[in-house]
Amino acid sequence: MKIILASNSPRRKELLGELFESFEVLPQDVEEKHNYSRPDLIVKHLAKIKLGNLPVERKDDLIISADTVVYKSGRIYGKPKDRAQAIDYLKSLSGEKHFVYTGVAICHKGKTTTFYDKSTVYFKKLTDKEIADYVDGGSPMDKAGAYGIQDKEVVESYCGSYTNIVGLPMEKLKDKLQSIM
Repeated sequence: MKIILASNSPRRKELLGELFESFEVLPQDVEEKHNYSRPDLIVKHLAKIKLGNLPVERKDDLIISADTVVYKSGRIYGKPKDRAQAIDYLKSLSGEKHFVYTGVAICHKGKTTTFYDKSTVYFKKLTDKEIADYVDGGSPMDKAGAYGIQDKEVVESYCGSYTNIVGLPMEKLKDKLQSIM
């Protein structure tokens, strides 16, 4: 049995490397659509979609995929499309509390299990210049909510799983894998 990560995220790859010495990275080209408004349902659904055709093509392997969103006051913040959207996201999150949801799908022996984790993040109050400098540094463009928890200049504090905020809730993933394998 091989382990497969169905994600292009360098952060997920790094985190999964803490559990498995070797695994394949096979991101699937899928359309990320959903009809949900609840963030927990969105991330579980999108994580399952991100498995793509791998459960059929690689049915003897263990396949893991994930999806992360930032949620505040009924608004979902995914990856920003452009600089302007990244700035908008960061202005909205500045000085505020929000939630990070990561959904995970694990497919093993024809059975798919999904779960999610939720963490709380408190943002620093950022000036327009700090936001522009941060965005122009390039870090936020491939991250939900337009920021990375590892970037100390934007996050004041957090509660919950750090790895969940990064994009793969390792504590829950370890538990689920133990019960599956």
